[in-house]
Amino acid sequence: MMGKLILLFAFFVRASLCDDGKPILEDNLSLTKPFYQESSWDISGSTMITDKYIRLTPDQRSQRGSIWSKIPVRAPYWEVVLSFRVHGRGKTLFGDGFALWYTQDRMSQGQVFGSKNGFRGLGVFFDTYSNHQGEHNHAHPFVSAMVSNGSLLYDHDSDGTHTQLDGCHLPFRNSENDVAVKVRYWKDKLEVHSDLENNGETWKRCFESEGVLLPVNYYFGMSAVTGDLSDNHDIMSFKVFSLSGGIAHLKTLGLHELSLPRSVPRAEKFDAPRKHVQSSDSVLSSTLRSPLRTFLVSVVIIVGAIFLTAVGYLFYKDRQEKQLKRFY
Repeated sequence: MMGKLILLFAFFVRASLCDDGKPILEDNLSLTKPFYQESSWDISGSTMITDKYIRLTPDQRSQRGSIWSKIPVRAPYWEVVLSFRVHGRGKTLFGDGFALWYTQDRMSQGQVFGSKNGFRGLGVFFDTYSNHQGEHNHAHPFVSAMVSNGSLLYDHDSDGTHTQLDGCHLPFRNSENDVAVKVRYWKDKLEVHSDLENNGETWKRCFESEGVLLPVNYYFGMSAVTGDLSDNHDIMSFKVFSLSGGIAHLKTLGLHELSLPRSVPRAEKFDAPRKHVQSSDSVLSSTLRSPLRTFLVSVVIIVGAIFLTAVGYLFYKDRQEKQLKRFY
């Protein structure tokens, strides 16, 4: 009996000593210059890899690009440090932003910053354009996060504010230098910090959310999209760290990283989804920014040209008739 107690005590001491969340770099999951790790990643759409950056989209309209790891994440807890630049020629109108993903499916295109809606896992969104004219009035650019089990949908027209865990304003667009964001998932708590100086010393908390459950064997990815508005969305580096002591922590709870209770992503706290009611202003804005805009403008120009031609022809015909009458 005493021997079992000693072993149990030793187990808890060992668990407490190694349960420190120390970051350990996972090079096979990371992307650093000059991006020799690209063989472990898949790209799609407009994504271009150079030795200085990975450009998800250029500053051009109607672009969509993504990059996804081929290797799933085995560690139950992890940390990523993302260095990026979002820049372009637009002064007042630009968009749309990009997303960092940790999801079950990979390489699935869609309407959420270039990736599919109804995802299973985590999305961290770097939104540069406000699509919503109603309840939220936070400034953009805006960083937010969302966890979905596949049934919770991101509402693009409300900038995802109805289902987000939390978010913060981060003026990263056209920054003089690269911007860094750190996403840390440790003991079922998600933390997001930013560093506008990108010197590793000026981390500022964006938000944290407890009660977040993310399964293992999911994939990291990044995607971006442009519409009628555009920007360059550049990834400068992406470093993934596993956090030591994660498995030991789960064992103290009587759990395993592959156990059934941890097989479905979920979050205890998020804004409850509400029915989206589009205002007349947002309808107009959406119409003006949609792919139909070029078609509608073309129709108006063609109809106008036909009308002016008809009026000109009738005027010319009437004038000719009057001139002929002068000879009778």
